[in-house]
Amino acid sequence: MKNKLKEQLKTNKGITLIALVITIIVLLILAGVTIATLTGDNGILTKAQNAKTQNDKATVKEKVDLAIAASLDETGKINLEQLKTNLNNVDGINPIKEDLTDSSFPLEVTVDGTKVTIKKDNIIEVQDDGRGIPVDLHPKLKVSALEVVMTKLHAGGKFDNETYKVSGGLHGVGVSVVNALSKELIAEVSKDGKLYKQIYHKGVPEAPVKEVGKSLKNGTKVTFKADDEIFETTEYDYKILANRLRELAFLNRGIRITLIDKRESKTVSNEFYYEGGIEMFIAHLNENKKLLHDKPIYLHKTEDKTDIEVSMQYVDAYNENIFTYCNNINTTEGGTHLVGFRTALTRIYTDFAKKLELDKKNKVTFMGEDTREGLVAVVSVKIPNPQFEGQTKTKLGNTEVRAITEKLVFEGLNDYFSQNPKVIKVILEKIISAAQAREAARKARDLARRKNALESDSLPGKLADCSEQEVDKCEVYLVEGDSAGGTAKGGRDRHFQAILPLRGKVLNVEKARLDKIIDNESLKPIIAALGCGVGSSFDISRIRYGRVIIMADADIDGSHIRTLLLTFFFRYMRPLIDLGHIFIAVPPLYKISFDKKNFTYAYSDEQRDKILEENKGKNSDIQRYKGLGEMNADQLWDTTMNPETRLMYQVLTEDAEKADQLFTMLMGDEVKPRRDFIEANAKYVKNLDV
Repeated sequence: MKNKLKEQLKTNKGITLIALVITIIVLLILAGVTIATLTGDNGILTKAQNAKTQNDKATVKEKVDLAIAASLDETGKINLEQLKTNLNNVDGINPIKEDLTDSSFPLEVTVDGTKVTIKKDNIIEVQDDGRGIPVDLHPKLKVSALEVVMTKLHAGGKFDNETYKVSGGLHGVGVSVVNALSKELIAEVSKDGKLYKQIYHKGVPEAPVKEVGKSLKNGTKVTFKADDEIFETTEYDYKILANRLRELAFLNRGIRITLIDKRESKTVSNEFYYEGGIEMFIAHLNENKKLLHDKPIYLHKTEDKTDIEVSMQYVDAYNENIFTYCNNINTTEGGTHLVGFRTALTRIYTDFAKKLELDKKNKVTFMGEDTREGLVAVVSVKIPNPQFEGQTKTKLGNTEVRAITEKLVFEGLNDYFSQNPKVIKVILEKIISAAQAREAARKARDLARRKNALESDSLPGKLADCSEQEVDKCEVYLVEGDSAGGTAKGGRDRHFQAILPLRGKVLNVEKARLDKIIDNESLKPIIAALGCGVGSSFDISRIRYGRVIIMADADIDGSHIRTLLLTFFFRYMRPLIDLGHIFIAVPPLYKISFDKKNFTYAYSDEQRDKILEENKGKNSDIQRYKGLGEMNADQLWDTTMNPETRLMYQVLTEDAEKADQLFTMLMGDEVKPRRDFIEANAKYVKNLDV
């Protein structure tokens, strides 16, 4: 079974360590009763019914807690006989018929919500308070349903449309993959007053599922350790896990998720619980931004078993940030729910502009991009049978969702703006300004095209192009300063390496509109050299270089330039980052010479110290490079440009939400968040130029 399963997994690309944890969480949290859209005789439960369910659950928990507290003797130990009596008087839990013993139940009698624990040696434990994975014998396979879930591909619970009304998965792939990629996995199920357990090694069960005791709760606990023979690292990043769990809590109002890290001497923990759901998500996203209206707009509708939530707010910025989800899956490429949302926005703002006669007064025609400038929005849909385009589930394909979303947003915003005329006025002023800037940018682009046509023989800026014609083999270095640019031109491989020295101060695009960006002397050569346009006119198919490499000095000014360029690429050429085209060159910090012919380079203080330790007793001369201009062409080639020896960082955006917040904080107008960040992180600064 093990070999067969691993053969089935060979086609699954890009499985990450974090994916292991998230898969288990999705299994235990998202697929369970916690967020399922429940049905009764009358279909989808109402908000009132859901609220009552949550309230009843909290009441039962409170009564259980009181029963346990009332069972403590003078020494603080539980009197088991008294506990049995007290618990049997609690409505809402299974009656206990047999006598309790010390091993009858876990010390932790209840779990409030879902708890994720990172233990010593990077062992992960995920525990929930759901119904528990079924343990009955499978009618065909004659083994426990738990074993089927954990070891068989495509043994999911999503195929009858009855077991789970809403799920992002449950086709029976994720958890069996986690099991196969784990050195050891322990599954424990508390169900109907009993505790069941099964242990697996690399996906193979050690023994059949066994009843190992009694339990006063329902739920599932999965404990696993990633296989270090498969993963290059088994070290979990607490921040990445915390961000994803926080996102899940935002998307499912009222659920509680706790993350605990016990790897260090001091335990770190966070509890995620948001009664306000995606409204609080919007507030979180806009934490350091200047708001155009005080409260996020919230819309909610359920139609034809499709549940749609939208929350949105405008800020004083020039870019849009719309995050879309289907059944808690981040659809980064959008889909039908995004199309419906965008269409509704254009319609509603056009209608209100006509009602208020602002379109005639300002002589502008709105386009979709105008209505979304400065918009931060979350669109979350929950549907019974999601259809995604591709295996990565990044784009929703359900055609019916577009119409429902468009109807909800249009009608909802019409009602909201009719009741809040000040808000629509502020937003329309923003849109009109965006439309005017777009028209100015268009005229600037047209002028640039005419100028380029007249000067077709000239290269943009001071670009020294390469001779290679195949895009994937070409790379362009954006080099800080003419001096370093000249050295780079002398040291490069002219066949595939182009050099573009940066001219003047790079514009902070976080504080500028597109028309200013297109006309900026530092950015115009970059836009022209890359050839793929900018903003709404960006077309990745026209890019002239497969790798765009930022090469700046290893000092404060160099860091500033890198940040400014990354802000530009993130805001106006985002696909370059998403598709892995952007790189940062890492020049050496030190040249360590032992004699004229024997020397080496160090790229960090730690590497310098290690080299000196390894050559203890030898005479050495250490040269600290303050800039690229201190190296000659041969040195720059050997250390920073030679594909065989160079060190580069590829810039990727794994978390768009956090990236957006970081750029806003570092480059935006609000000073206080930036000052707080500097004060909190100043102690970590190294190689400061003072």
